[in-house]
Amino acid sequence: MYTALIILGVVLVLIVLLALIAPKTYHVSRSITLNHSSAKVWPHLKFLKKQQEWSPWSRKDPNMELTFTGVDGEVGAVSHWNGNKDVGEGEQEITKIVEGERIEQDLRFFKPYKSQSDCYMNLDTVDENKSKVTWGFSGKNKFPMSIMMLFMSMDKMVGKDFEQGLENLKHNLNNEI
Repeated sequence: MYTALIILGVVLVLIVLLALIAPKTYHVSRSITLNHSSAKVWPHLKFLKKQQEWSPWSRKDPNMELTFTGVDGEVGAVSHWNGNKDVGEGEQEITKIVEGERIEQDLRFFKPYKSQSDCYMNLDTVDENKSKVTWGFSGKNKFPMSIMMLFMSMDKMVGKDFEQGLENLKHNLNNEI
């Protein structure tokens, strides 16, 4: 009995120590420079339906259920998805728009696990026919997920999807007439 209590105490101390040193926040972002004007790129970022055309997750589950509420491209518009195990279920809501420059969204996942992140897309003009898109998100790691993040990297888990999405955006823009 005494040994079991000592083991339990050690495990609890270990959990507390891991929780104290675990990362409390995360931030992931990727950028791409496009050979297109900001005016041509902006609609692909601002409108939720246009985002689906280059989203890496839309390609992981082309049969996912999508619903849109509110006025697309305006604060308060929401895109809700329910898909396979690769995309789960969640929604994104436009929370702020700086016209032609930045869009911010609240990203909420329901399945496979609940989480909330702040998502953004920045559009910078490089020159008349070139622009730069930065896509990122950040959030808080809650216990016990924070401990898991000692052994996992949000950047490695999501970064490749962001890179693929930006490449999809580039491809779509290059193929527009």
